Amino acid sequence: MSQSTERIRSLALAGHAGAGKTTLFEAMLHAGGALTAMGSVERGSTVSDTDPMEKARGHSIDASIASIERNGYRIHLLDTPGYADFRGPALAALAAADTVAIVVNAANGIEHGTRAMMSYAKERRLARIIVVNRIDVEGADLALLVDDLRNEFGNECLPLNLPASQGHTVRDAFFQTTGDTDFSSPGEAHQRIIDQVVEIDDDVMAHYLDAGESALSTTEMRNAFEHCLRDGHLVPIVFTGARDGIGVSELLEIVERILPCPGETNPPPFHDDAGTRFEVAADAGGHVVADVFKIINDPFVGKLGVFRVWQGTVRRDSQLLVDDGRKPFKVAHLFRLKGREHVEVDEALPGDIAAVAKVEDIHFDAVLHDAPDEAGIHLDAAPFPSPMFGLAIEPAHPGQEQKLSQALARLAEEDPCFRVEHHKELNETVVRGLSDLHLRLMLERMKSRYDIDVVTHPPRIAYRETIGARAEGHHRHKKQTGGAGQFAEVFLRVEPLERGMGLIFADETRGGVIPNQFIPAIEKGVRQALEIGALAGYPMQDLRVTVYDGKYHPVDSKEVAFISAGHKAFLDAASRARPQVLEPVMDLEVSIPDRYVGDVTGGLAGKRGQIMGSDALRGGETLIRARVPLAELTDYPTQLKSTTGGLGRFAVAFSHYDTAPLAIQRKLAEQWRPRVDED
Repeated sequence: MSQSTERIRSLALAGHAGAGKTTLFEAMLHAGGALTAMGSVERGSTVSDTDPMEKARGHSIDASIASIERNGYRIHLLDTPGYADFRGPALAALAAADTVAIVVNAANGIEHGTRAMMSYAKERRLARIIVVNRIDVEGADLALLVDDLRNEFGNECLPLNLPASQGHTVRDAFFQTTGDTDFSSPGEAHQRIIDQVVEIDDDVMAHYLDAGESALSTTEMRNAFEHCLRDGHLVPIVFTGARDGIGVSELLEIVERILPCPGETNPPPFHDDAGTRFEVAADAGGHVVADVFKIINDPFVGKLGVFRVWQGTVRRDSQLLVDDGRKPFKVAHLFRLKGREHVEVDEALPGDIAAVAKVEDIHFDAVLHDAPDEAGIHLDAAPFPSPMFGLAIEPAHPGQEQKLSQALARLAEEDPCFRVEHHKELNETVVRGLSDLHLRLMLERMKSRYDIDVVTHPPRIAYRETIGARAEGHHRHKKQTGGAGQFAEVFLRVEPLERGMGLIFADETRGGVIPNQFIPAIEKGVRQALEIGALAGYPMQDLRVTVYDGKYHPVDSKEVAFISAGHKAFLDAASRARPQVLEPVMDLEVSIPDRYVGDVTGGLAGKRGQIMGSDALRGGETLIRARVPLAELTDYPTQLKSTTGGLGRFAVAFSHYDTAPLAIQRKLAEQWRPRVDED
């Protein structure tokens, strides 16, 4: 590992909205010499929040990246959104960092975004550090907050420095052991850290017990400290007041001197197509392995793929492959990001974050490499929340369908939690996101970038129809036009089948009453009728249709006549067979803190849900399994967020179709009947 790689750091700022992440990001850039003056969230002048929507709302909606060159170190910083509505870009950015800084508002304490990002970073085995920000705010009880953090996240959370002068400065407690502080003391905090660090390694512990701290070499302490960070045995707590620069230079010193370099972290979870672990090393001389964690569609530069280098060196003019592609692309320009600015560089080493432009094959989560043997490797995906909130969408002006499709595809490239579905059966395009706010802002972004006005409405439910009884139907098709005629007569029977059986079509005619060549025409007519339904206009399923009699004319019988006769004979039979509407029922899994179990199960019962069971999860959470009609889940993302304060997560998958309540069937039939009359 080269000296340059040893002096690279990457730090993602994460946590709840309003913790001051963007201001801290700005303050670190300023203290590190990357900015001559700090911008302000309120004025919309920060490096991070450059999008007009971010400026208007005063909070981040996308991840932002910048870097600092200081004291021979290169520090990559990633600022992430705090609102759960924009969790996709946040989780994607965290996967590119070696350390996650969980930023906590000193006045508000632990919030649900704090817990969510701590949990994710722990599951991903990332080094963690807690930054208590806004320590100079009036009334903040910092000693109590440290106790709360230790009670919530474990005794491994220990202060690395301490606030002093009523939160207007901080004092180091790792490299120094003296000085006045607002609570505790540098000596006490230092001893707790040393005791925590040395117990990670038996040899270091023995050496420490025999000869004391002063006998431990710098290498021993460094290795033990990084081991603690890798294993989550130590989660340092530091203090800042970012708006006034309090503790910011001290934080940068900690990043440089204590936080891990690329070779000291847990190896990233790469696997090949067979599921075998693929090991990468922070070796600048190895084959290139890089992961694309962000896509930006820039109006000036074009499509920009932002990646983290895990192994090898990416240089200008490098030839790289995308995933299992066989045709390499040339790195014509290599960029480092500073918010929306793109600074051209010559190379990117392991641990570096860089970008390439105008490579159409690049996509989110693509792996870039330079060895054909490494095709098929991938970095395990982050556990993104499922985008369950949906809106049906169509252009407000005819003729913009293709433009809309292209714009939606570009938006979906940029956000892993924004998805586009095309439902051919319903002739409907549906966009899905994490909340109504998430979708509205994505559509606002589309309007701003691509000048497309859209009309939205709730997505249609893919109902089905079936029959509840056996019945018979008949139709005689007779038509005379000039000298040519059409004739066909069909008798058929319909019978219900079990759910999931689809259509079974049978021919039981005897004696040639209908010639064999016309039977497929009857089936075609039946299938056409199935598509339009018999009660509410939805496709029919799970029934047997048996043709048992009929007549034909040797001259006037034609295929088109038997299509029509089969179609209308089926509708005649279906109308007598107790037609009914089926609704889709979904398997629902909801993960919630234990204290919300009663509220959530009660809410599901009010949605005609059937509780199938529950499981205890780690961290005081419960997984509830239920089956709920899809029609009842339209507003569930909003309801669950309201019930749990944003702490609940859920996923759905199709289970089966079941008979809809009579009230719903009547309503759907009444809505369909006027359309039939118009036709």
